[in-house]
Amino acid sequence: MKKILAKATAIGAAALLLSACGDFDEELEILTGGEQGAYYPLGGQLSTLINENVEDYDASHFATSASVVNLNDLSDDQGDLALTQNDTAYYAIEGEVDFEEPLEGFSGMATLYPEVIQIVATEASGIETVEDLEGMSVAVGDAGSGTEVVSNQILEAHGITYDDITVEYQDFEDAADGLQDANIDAALMVAGTPTGAIEALEAQQDITMVEVEEEVSDELVNEYPYYTEHELEEGLYNEDDDAVNTLAVQAMLVAHDELDDEIVYEVMEVIFDNTDTFETAHASGAHIDLETAQDGMPIDLHPGAEQYFEDQ
Repeated sequence: MKKILAKATAIGAAALLLSACGDFDEELEILTGGEQGAYYPLGGQLSTLINENVEDYDASHFATSASVVNLNDLSDDQGDLALTQNDTAYYAIEGEVDFEEPLEGFSGMATLYPEVIQIVATEASGIETVEDLEGMSVAVGDAGSGTEVVSNQILEAHGITYDDITVEYQDFEDAADGLQDANIDAALMVAGTPTGAIEALEAQQDITMVEVEEEVSDELVNEYPYYTEHELEEGLYNEDDDAVNTLAVQAMLVAHDELDDEIVYEVMEVIFDNTDTFETAHASGAHIDLETAQDGMPIDLHPGAEQYFEDQ
């Protein structure tokens, strides 16, 4: 009996010690993306802010394969917060494209920054409009990727199908190399701006940024809840460049549905009270702003986030 009592007392003392050391804080797991992208450093900054400002929670961020994996993991209870593209979140809820059936278990918090649809062509190709892509060799992103889905929608909206072009399934770096080597004529890229692959290409090759016609962009914004209109600013890649009309999807933050409303509210406060700190983590963080935090929101808001927006 004395041994049992002594053991119980030791266990109780250890528990009190661990509690006093904060080891019983609630864990918040933030799913991000690859370490070379924007999601990972932005998730890291969010983790730091939570740890500095939110009591009783210990946040950690993890490198992942980004949007599709993150949403599947949240749905499987393998995470609390996640970064994703808003179009991917829409497809997950609807059970379309990369998702064989609808996913459940997560809700929207805020859209963060635009991932811009950029159509880049070599000047030598003579391409000036989307219609000029007909008969050309065009990189549309990796097969089945978010970029490829967007490329297909943009082309179809301009009356062009894959039968009308030579399709090249290539990521940004391969597409930039293909343009540089004149192996392809144009590429569609979906990324934060300025995009490094295009900057590197422009330094070696004369390029044209192709405009999405305003009539077409209006139609797509009305048809799909995740698109927003966007303008590539004058001189973005070359000081002689004019402004170019296009579209964007949004990088967004989502939360597990079972995450307490109060903690989601506090995380929202942490983000929008400290927006200036995100740019230090990645240039895309400069776009995080309460004024645009519901632009392109394609899914229902988490109640904690909804309450935060109402209070603002």
